[in-house]
Amino acid sequence: MLQRASRWFLRSGIQEPGGGVARYHFIAENCNARVSTEITGYTVSALLELHERTGNPDCLNAAIRAGDFLRGAWDSDALAMPFEWSANGDVPARHSYFFDNGIIVRALIRLWRATGERGYLDTAVLCGESMSSDFVNLHDIHPIIELTSKQPLPRDARWSRSSDCYQLKSALAWLELAEETGNHLFEADFETALSRALQTHSAFLEKEPDSHRMMDRLHAYCYFLEALLPCAGRDPVRQALSEGVSRASTFLRAIRNGFERSDVNAQLLRVRLWAHSLNALPLNEGQAAEEAAWAAQYQISSHDPRLDGAFNFGSLNGERTNFTNPVSTAFCLQALSLYEDFLRGVPTPDWRKLI
Repeated sequence: MLQRASRWFLRSGIQEPGGGVARYHFIAENCNARVSTEITGYTVSALLELHERTGNPDCLNAAIRAGDFLRGAWDSDALAMPFEWSANGDVPARHSYFFDNGIIVRALIRLWRATGERGYLDTAVLCGESMSSDFVNLHDIHPIIELTSKQPLPRDARWSRSSDCYQLKSALAWLELAEETGNHLFEADFETALSRALQTHSAFLEKEPDSHRMMDRLHAYCYFLEALLPCAGRDPVRQALSEGVSRASTFLRAIRNGFERSDVNAQLLRVRLWAHSLNALPLNEGQAAEEAAWAAQYQISSHDPRLDGAFNFGSLNGERTNFTNPVSTAFCLQALSLYEDFLRGVPTPDWRKLI
């Protein structure tokens, strides 16, 4: 599974020659979506995971190319990380997302730890400072700002355009920056985000009445659960994990026959395994085995190198979707690797390895 996923990342064309990674590959149309800085960040982390588990030096080299792309994508005039990128600057809008920045920061920190190249940490610090200065306000965190004015965009009912508990996943970047730099202001920003997320998470799923869109919101809720892992020893966090895993598991099983995302299976499985390893939650081995099987079935077997080894995004009414997704592939390969570790009695790695 890991070897085939590695080949897909390396040979499918999902990573462009300049190092950036496309958000999706559309199967029927045989083309990629635009390059995304967030998805490039996720791919850095996935490639480093693959390098650690397989020893393939090509994975490390591809991660370095992606990291170098992110360093170059940083807008030194706006002092911000743009949402999308193109070689000629032709993008629909110039925005920066809080969530994307956090994913990029954590990827660059992991690359800095793997290579010792200081430039990756320097760019991560710049992104983290932008997260604090441009997105945090007196009440919450702006999800999206316009570049170069840095004015917040209007919010709406979509989870990605609202300020809510899912943002805690990206706030983990502040926690890791505090560790690497000794700047406790980053840690204070994380603690504020954690406190707000714990107060608001219980109502997050109920905000979506549509069962198909609920699966997307469940994906976002799992981001919140993942972000609780570093603090799993705290009683309020342990309680939120227990309630949240139970809630997510119930929703997943109730709606997956209509619309299922492969990455939601992987996210919930990762949370179970990490929380178990941290003695925060007992592992429901039966449900973990189900989620592993449900995630594994989405890896594509094909003679086409543009598809083989990738994980499909999901299924709608039993039919596979039209695109492969670097994030789905990254989450599923890590979740299934962690599950195999568990079955073999191999210790679960540090939470900082969470993609």
